[in-house]
Amino acid sequence: PTVREVLSSPGYHQVLVVDGGGSKRVAIMGDQIAKLAVDNNWAGVIVNGCIRDSAIINELNIGVRALGTHPVKSLKTYPGEKNAKCNFGGVEFVAGQWVYVDEDGILVSETPLHGHENVNRLVGVI
Repeated sequence: PTVREVLSSPGYHQVLVVDGGGSKRVAIMGDQIAKLAVDNNWAGVIVNGCIRDSAIINELNIGVRALGTHPVKSLKTYPGEKNAKCNFGGVEFVAGQWVYVDEDGILVSETPLHGHENVNRLVGVI
């Protein structure tokens, strides 16, 4: 599925990880897709690649982390693999893990860590 297709479905306050291979050549997600995610109750999106429209995205009620920004849209020719394992930044992301995100970084855990308020589950990896 494409990022748009996944974020158009109910998110149940979970987080989607998108492995863009670390590419900084195009943006994988922009404000329209981020707004879809908000409308469908996603808690966040972690992108191993770039986003666009970051000023608008930063104002939305969703957490988005990416490697950077790029003004050019992707061609959307690669549909992705749902619930695939992926590894970037030295971390293996697997559906069902717990993710903790703040201004300083991202932490994943196989079990919930108590006493942290910024926690959501990874629903899928594409």
